[in-house]
Amino acid sequence: MHIVIIGNGIAGITAARHIRKLSDHRITVISGETDHFFSRTALMYIYMGHMRFEDTKPYEDWFWEKNRIELVNGWVVKVDTKTKKLHFDDNREITYDKLLIASGSKSNKFNWPGQDLDGVQGLYSFQDLEAMEHYSEGLKRAVIVGGGLIGIEMAEMFHTRHIPVTFLVRESSFWNVVLPPEESQMVTRHILEHGIDLRLDTELKEIWGDKAGRRAKMVVTNKSEKINCGFVGLTAGVSPNIDFLHFGEIELGKGVLVNEFLETNIPDVYAAGDCVQLRNPKPGRRPTEAVWYVGRMMGETVAYNICGEKVAYDPGIWFNSAKFFDIEYQVYGDIKPELPENQSTLYWEHPGGRMSVRINWDKSSGAVVGFNLMGVRYRQEVCEKWIRQDVHIEEVLQNLGLANFDPEFYKEYEQEVVALYNQQTGKSLALRQRRGLTNVLKFLKAAIPS
Repeated sequence: MHIVIIGNGIAGITAARHIRKLSDHRITVISGETDHFFSRTALMYIYMGHMRFEDTKPYEDWFWEKNRIELVNGWVVKVDTKTKKLHFDDNREITYDKLLIASGSKSNKFNWPGQDLDGVQGLYSFQDLEAMEHYSEGLKRAVIVGGGLIGIEMAEMFHTRHIPVTFLVRESSFWNVVLPPEESQMVTRHILEHGIDLRLDTELKEIWGDKAGRRAKMVVTNKSEKINCGFVGLTAGVSPNIDFLHFGEIELGKGVLVNEFLETNIPDVYAAGDCVQLRNPKPGRRPTEAVWYVGRMMGETVAYNICGEKVAYDPGIWFNSAKFFDIEYQVYGDIKPELPENQSTLYWEHPGGRMSVRINWDKSSGAVVGFNLMGVRYRQEVCEKWIRQDVHIEEVLQNLGLANFDPEFYKEYEQEVVALYNQQTGKSLALRQRRGLTNVLKFLKAAIPS
């Protein structure tokens, strides 16, 4: 059986690796982006000089031949599901027995005048990185549009090369559609502290080109401000990369529509990763989630289904991580920008304004439902166990040291978090456990007291 995978990102490559573990089927991976799989989340570090491209490849180049995974460089422009044939832009064709679509995302555009000028782009692909490198030569100012994670990465990239950045964010505080108010304000302050020209409550109206009408020269905002620039970063989110599937038989919504087994409406055609839209997502989860770990989990799940072993996709407890310049961010579980009426929250912030711990719990049962961390690292497996087993907030607080994953020589702040809870409730809780791998392993093996 010939299994063909469109896309060599985390979803496609995870699927290929697990299909090889599960079977002896012929596997072909198609990508026009790069010859070999690389870590997309490391693109910014290539630009910043922290890594070389070859350092971002998790596997040596010989890995693919050794594991009998064929690599094809090219762009698929049409999928003919009736003949099980893929058509390339250079008129090549490949037939398949089973097909996995793992084509990832593309940067959003919202029909802004001038959005197709040279020097106007997002940051998703390796080609985007190459173009960004090209336009950085002699660049006097960059304008970034959109207050999300890609935007903050792009701002940091330019900042490391001392290229001035103007950041247009339509919200009143950075990423307040995701972060609670205190954390959003912390990130906003941090961006300003780095000398970024952050324009809140500001949207892009249009982009003007140079006299030749080719290269971006200026942006105009919804406030009629005119900002000279030589580069415009469009970072207002991403959307499924499925244009090449239009006018075919595969059913599409915003993404490739799939069931819980990551099957499309066409037999022997599957989809995984950023390009997917789940028909029936789990409660609290979105139909499309362009997150690295989602792609990895989907890749493993779809491999089993392609190989004939029915396994439903289960994303588990929500988590994510990111970095806002020097502030690391982690979230586990249910942390919404506005506190739901049925939840209570404990928010501790360090006086320096760059670290915080937030824990949310259900008012009626006391069960912890989520953790939000800025500048402090907590162990995912510990937090998820507490959430999964509905552990009471006071039991969590007394054992909070077990979650701490900061380096051993870093100061611990769990005592301050517990003291704040005591101050607010009149209780007298005390820490029972402190960090340490031995204690953590014992905790993970033990049952939670009821």
